[in-house]
Amino acid sequence: MSTLRDLAEEHTALGPADIDHLHRLAGDWQLLSDLSFADLLMWVPVRSEPGRPRDFLCVAQVRPTTAPTAYQDDQVGKIVGGPEVAHLDIAFTQERIWREGDPVWYGDTPARHEAIPVRLRDETDREEGWSEVIAVIGRDTNLSTARTPSQLELNYLTTADDLAQMVADGTFPPPRHPGETTSAPRVGDGLIRLDASGKVTYASPNAQSAYRRLGFNAHLVGEELSVLTSRLAADPLEGNDAAEKILASLRGEFPPRQEVEARGATVLTRALPLLPAGVPIGALVLVRDVTEVRRRDRALMTKDATIREIHHRVKNNLQTVAALLRLQARRVDAPEARMALQESVRRVASIALVHETLSMSSDEAVEFDGIVDRVASAATEVASTSYPVEMRREGTFGVLPAEIATSLVMVLNELLINAVEHGFPADEDDEPAEKETGEVVVSAHRFRKQLHVTVADNGQGLPPEFAADSSGRLGLQIVRALATGELRGSIELRNRAGGGTEAVLVVPLGKR
Repeated sequence: MSTLRDLAEEHTALGPADIDHLHRLAGDWQLLSDLSFADLLMWVPVRSEPGRPRDFLCVAQVRPTTAPTAYQDDQVGKIVGGPEVAHLDIAFTQERIWREGDPVWYGDTPARHEAIPVRLRDETDREEGWSEVIAVIGRDTNLSTARTPSQLELNYLTTADDLAQMVADGTFPPPRHPGETTSAPRVGDGLIRLDASGKVTYASPNAQSAYRRLGFNAHLVGEELSVLTSRLAADPLEGNDAAEKILASLRGEFPPRQEVEARGATVLTRALPLLPAGVPIGALVLVRDVTEVRRRDRALMTKDATIREIHHRVKNNLQTVAALLRLQARRVDAPEARMALQESVRRVASIALVHETLSMSSDEAVEFDGIVDRVASAATEVASTSYPVEMRREGTFGVLPAEIATSLVMVLNELLINAVEHGFPADEDDEPAEKETGEVVVSAHRFRKQLHVTVADNGQGLPPEFAADSSGRLGLQIVRALATGELRGSIELRNRAGGGTEAVLVVPLGKR
């Protein structure tokens, strides 16, 4: 299914600012749909030849959660013209909300048509205040279910009409605040309507329940909501902030969302000004009881902090082990034993790098590029060679889960050490300055849910009798065991066509 942007760019002459405005409207229009008890369809005029009637393309659709839908089938991507869209053409041409006409039938479903022009506010034109109409919202109500007008329904529909006028004026939807997510309270969570003085004229049952959780047991109607919210909040600063946001909405501003905590409960609020025809008549406050959500969030934060602390302690313990091995190596006279201990130090230190990164991460995954760069730098410093060797990384490993990262860093540590020491062996007869610079390149890319890693050097290559499967070197045994076991992948060592050696590692990244 094509997206709103794809459809608009392909079939219309709308510019980037127009499409961005439609995207913001589609991000907030569930509110209008629920208050209207109606489906909303976003129609934009398509390109047509001069003299031909205007056709309209549906680029977005939303169904109400408060009423049955008027459309069983998705309308997005549908192009219509002629008498079927006469109401859309009137709203678009005359730049007004259209509410005339008799009910229409979609199969067995009777529906009432309305059309709301969509304007994009033009802040550069202070006199006009808006640009031309860029789209039309079709508001189509399923009439098959008879409704008994109630206080809730009347308040919903009145507020929906106010928001519809704001869409036509170009003052809705509001600009999105930086860092704000789309998890706002919805109509069904709780709705409060305020008059121009800030007093409650209507509160839905769920809104009343949310404030009861905060400690207010009386009825909300008639209360000055900003003063009441400030008084109920456990934290005076938080209460003052929430009250100020409600007052800001009464002044015609669109403040960010606010959480209020009291008596162990947490309520998320969102205040929207009501400005039909540019006249402030009050505000709409949506409230949602998020007590259980925040309780789970705190539990997860505690768990994450515990896991990070465990990784930090494991890193410290590994560094202690490495330090003990290093001290032991200094006291060993046999060169082979000293070298074996030094190799163990490097292996333990490489694992400690992963746990250090995990201790600073919020989940069990690591950004692996930085780890590879540090391991490569260490390999050039500790490897025994008379050549100057440069390390280089190509491509990116990306974010890897901890179970892959721990084994992979050990494999790369062994491969890099081998590439330096065996590709460019120490030669006491030659000075480093007389040698060409050696190069080791680590390349990585992802392909079909696999990570492909190559460690290549321009050194002397593998000896003719070399066989990886029968090699007695501990480093290669570790590489083979981890690559085929823990990583469930494959490893191949071979000579390069242009000279040198390359190790090719393939690691599956699917579920383990």
